Amino acid sequence: MSDSSSDRPATAETQYRPYGSGARAFRGGAIDALGLPALVLGASYLGFGSLVRESGYSLTLGLFSTMTGWALPGQVVLIELMALGSSLFAICLAVAMTNMRLLPMAVTLTPMLRVPGRPGWRYYLAAHFCAVTVWVFTMRRAPSLPMEERLSYFLGFAVTIWGASMVGTATGYLLSATVPMQVSLGLVFLNPIYFMLMFMGDLGQRSRVLALLIGLAAGPLLFQVDADWGLMIAGLGAGTLGFYLDRWLPRKGSGKRGSGGTHG
Repeated sequence: MSDSSSDRPATAETQYRPYGSGARAFRGGAIDALGLPALVLGASYLGFGSLVRESGYSLTLGLFSTMTGWALPGQVVLIELMALGSSLFAICLAVAMTNMRLLPMAVTLTPMLRVPGRPGWRYYLAAHFCAVTVWVFTMRRAPSLPMEERLSYFLGFAVTIWGASMVGTATGYLLSATVPMQVSLGLVFLNPIYFMLMFMGDLGQRSRVLALLIGLAAGPLLFQVDADWGLMIAGLGAGTLGFYLDRWLPRKGSGKRGSGGTHG
């Protein structure tokens, strides 16, 4: 079965035109990243750079963290635990658990980027750049592209906002002496707020609405039960319930349930 965009129905996600080559797709991804995505992520990393300096660490360490880790919540956990003098094992475990949220994104995105016959190391390398913003934009854009252009688009978008994160880290570190600490750290929350606003653009998809509402209700409750695992359980449970409820509940204008309903 062909995986090209011509076999897909014309939807909001598939009304874009192919770029025509991998180089143009890379450039197109970079252009899509320039602007609000790069600005928001760069501003978020201003707060991280400030945190690195206030914690007594060097700019080199902050840049190395962003270059190799590039997952803001995990990086914040890294700096905070290092400042507390935690053991290396505890730090690695905490950072790994914090960044585990990226695993489902990489698992769902990789099959969309894979081209038969290409060496697998390219996808292991690309997995490093699987950030939340990159995932959202690529999942929207990639279905409209030929298989040969998808990885190039992904890398063009990802490398651009990765570079913006590096610039934000350095700028936040250097400006931390002149900007109030509360303002710098407050910028860290720009990224999750922006991510939520991007999802609000897809509220026409009922499964996502259900997942967001269930997560909104369950998250605070489960956090009170178990602060370590509550958020992860809420996210996994809300997404799963939203998916199956969307299949079970009747569609608008149809008296039948989704494919997950019972048969008469």
